[in-house]
Amino acid sequence: MKELLRLISYTRPYKAALLTAVVLMAIAGAMHAATALLIRPILDRALDPRTGDAPVELLRVAGRSLYLQDLIPGGMIHNVWTMLAVFILFVFLANGVCEYFGNYLVNVVGFSAVTDVRQEIFEKLLRQDAEFYSAYSTGKLMSSIMNDIEKIQVAVSHMLADWLRQTFSALGLLFVVLQTDWKLALFSLTLLPFVLVPTARLGKPIRRSTRSAQDDAAELNQILQETLSGHAVVKTFGAEKHEARRFASASETLKKSSLRYVAMQSLPSPIIEFFGAITIVVLVSYARNQIKAGVMTVGDFTAFVIALLMLYEPVKRLTGIHNIFQQALGASQKVFEYLDMTERVRNRDGAVALGGLRDSVRFERAEFCYPGAAGAGGGFALAGVDLEVRRGEIVAFVGPSGAGKSTLANLLPRLYDVTGGRILIDGRDVREYTLATLRAQIATVAQDTFLFNETVASNIRYGRREATDEEVREAARNALADEFIQALPQCYDTLIGERGAKLSGGQRQRLAIARALLKNAPILILDEATSHLDTESELLVQRALANLMSGRTVFVIAHRLSTIRRADKIVVIEAGRVRETGTHEELVKEGGLYRRLHELQYLEAE
Repeated sequence: MKELLRLISYTRPYKAALLTAVVLMAIAGAMHAATALLIRPILDRALDPRTGDAPVELLRVAGRSLYLQDLIPGGMIHNVWTMLAVFILFVFLANGVCEYFGNYLVNVVGFSAVTDVRQEIFEKLLRQDAEFYSAYSTGKLMSSIMNDIEKIQVAVSHMLADWLRQTFSALGLLFVVLQTDWKLALFSLTLLPFVLVPTARLGKPIRRSTRSAQDDAAELNQILQETLSGHAVVKTFGAEKHEARRFASASETLKKSSLRYVAMQSLPSPIIEFFGAITIVVLVSYARNQIKAGVMTVGDFTAFVIALLMLYEPVKRLTGIHNIFQQALGASQKVFEYLDMTERVRNRDGAVALGGLRDSVRFERAEFCYPGAAGAGGGFALAGVDLEVRRGEIVAFVGPSGAGKSTLANLLPRLYDVTGGRILIDGRDVREYTLATLRAQIATVAQDTFLFNETVASNIRYGRREATDEEVREAARNALADEFIQALPQCYDTLIGERGAKLSGGQRQRLAIARALLKNAPILILDEATSHLDTESELLVQRALANLMSGRTVFVIAHRLSTIRRADKIVVIEAGRVRETGTHEELVKEGGLYRRLHELQYLEAE
């Protein structure tokens, strides 16, 4: 119930359209029930010319009758068949018009509400920190945004419209059968609890089976995403059959969980039909005696039976709709789980804007531990890091793989927050600045350059959407990228493919440098920016990086020690701790870890 009320709350901004739809569906339901009222006068009056033009009774309520002639303005028409024909056309026209517009408005509300849910969960995921993305796979997150919300969309758009239509039809038809013969109606309806109670009890199992099927679909989606993204690895290692088996196994699991849902969801329909058959057999037996006794006409009984049969149809539909809603509620559990997650990295109350870097960046006893991971530093990826970087300095982090270099750099833009100590910019804890203004002062060029399947210009403009075309070209020229961009089929308007697949490694890096140049942030992080490049590409990228680093405070992470000799300060990190600090010459003379790393690289080169 909690999930249902929460889903319904998303329709509040569209309550005017929803209320209009409810009114239209109510009219459509009344018109649908009115078709049952027409059976008796058609059989007893229109098809029997001996009855003449006496008033045609449509229904009787509390001893008072409503005649068809009462609905004709000014008694314009007196012929019974003509009146019935006009009324039949009116009923079907009104039913069709109200149902069409009611259905459209309900879908407007449903699609709008679900679009709001999808947007909210997308923005929620965007605000999550790097730790969240380490815990949840991309494929499963995509499954929730698309597949789970698709289930919700079916319920709150298509099924909500059908629910309104069937509910008002059922109410109208219930009224018809009660006013025709209330004793007979009550007897006929005593079988309904035998239908509705089992259906209601199926709700929770259906919800569980739906959640299981959605989780299995997420697993399948994860395998699909990994295999397609890593297609080159799959091919080069000859793992096509292995991936096909993984996919087949996940598909089989999804099939079984889906069939469990289908088995339970289909159960109410035969139950309803069987009890309906019992009711008809009993009613016909009763009606034969009533008609013989002259208490009931053939038209009365036929109208009653048809109205009752018409009533069973919406009841059967409503049980199916109930199951669809249970499916949506099962799917909504994961969606709401993501929406309710606390954002660990967020703006503090009273956070202030960071306008730039005036003095320095300082790490004070900074510590960080990945949740559930035991690092080398007694469980910490970083332990007690003390370091000051003055404005305009170039600082290089070196050390063995896994020492904590990239972790240290990721703490500055608050991709993670320190678990101990603090990081200061101009004497103030970075957590006291707003995230938007903090990250606006930092640009990054990483070894695995991530580019989007958009145009070259759009990728360069990514950190500054308002930049002019000339500013984009200027950034590209300074990044030594303009020449190869001009050679592309549509120059700056060329789509570069997923993750920049249409470009070489060096070209992707230069686009990333152009992106950072255009952002023009005072703090720059270079994370192994040249590690995957050939010699020629590395020379071009190094020249572009020189343009980018000019006048900025730079944090360089590098394995190739030859690339950091000109750094103002080299920080050697091992097991999450700062072991040595100094210039290249000073550290070589000290004969410590840096010198050993330096000698190993020269031996490797030889």
